[in-house]
Amino acid sequence: MIQIKSFFSRFRREEEGNATIEFAILFPFFIFMFCAAVELGMITFRHSMLERGLDMAVRDVRLTTGANFQHDDILERTCGYAGFLPDCDSNLRLEMIPLDMHNYVSPDNTANCIDHSLTANPIRQWTNGQQNQMMVLRACYVFKPVFPLTGLGRHLTTDQAGNAAMVATSAFVQEPI
Repeated sequence: MIQIKSFFSRFRREEEGNATIEFAILFPFFIFMFCAAVELGMITFRHSMLERGLDMAVRDVRLTTGANFQHDDILERTCGYAGFLPDCDSNLRLEMIPLDMHNYVSPDNTANCIDHSLTANPIRQWTNGQQNQMMVLRACYVFKPVFPLTGLGRHLTTDQAGNAAMVATSAFVQEPI
């Protein structure tokens, strides 16, 4: 009993290893913060590139009066303008919704995203609209989180394949021919 008591009193007075204990306590916190910062940076960068690509594609639609753009045309333009979106052609889904400004009904809040765990992913809605009609173009891009098990990546809502989604929206008026 006395030996155990003297051991603990010596252990309490010793100062060797203090830095190791501080390191062991603080290192996981710093790694967690680093992973969250990298994840947030990648999400912010990808989302800004998606917004830019969609805005530039909608600009092309507005300036090309009378052209009948289809889903794949605008998808190709959006991916081309977006630049850094990995596998953009297979991970991006567009949805064009006409709005009636006289009898306004809000479009559905859930975006039409690709789910790679499903075998078929049909386009939910694509309508080119009439002349002078307000159109909403919504893009949903799915991506794999950089650190899916730590930091921000752990709190993202993912599908069965482990992909998270980001949505960009733009609106324009269908110009007369």
